[in-house]
Amino acid sequence: MSYDVEKTDEQWREELSPEEYAVLRQAGTERAFTGEYTDTETTGIYRCKACQAQLFESDTKFHSGCGWPSFYQPITDTIEYLEDNTHGMKRVEVRCANCGSHLGHVFPDGYGTPTGDRYCINSISLTLEPKA
Repeated sequence: MSYDVEKTDEQWREELSPEEYAVLRQAGTERAFTGEYTDTETTGIYRCKACQAQLFESDTKFHSGCGWPSFYQPITDTIEYLEDNTHGMKRVEVRCANCGSHLGHVFPDGYGTPTGDRYCINSISLTLEPKA
């Protein structure tokens, strides 16, 4: 796959902390209820930590109780979807369509949301740009 932002593994390791690299570039997961944005209600735009692409608007964020920030809809065309059959589960992994960084997963259990989806995203994959 070709992305707008392409860097070598060495470049990613230089730019990201070891924890960020483990999640964004190696599809890791931060521990539940430990992320910076799990309970944040600040208004703004959530961007990819690796490339700063716009991913989610704060008005699509909701409290799902899962331990990670949850959104019901991404900003148009900012997400890439991949089948994920790891850990004995069938899931849909979501990545930044701009740089290919792992963000989390999407599940069809966003009950009560306009889309019915729950984008379960690692806080460490995000940067929040507060609304001025």
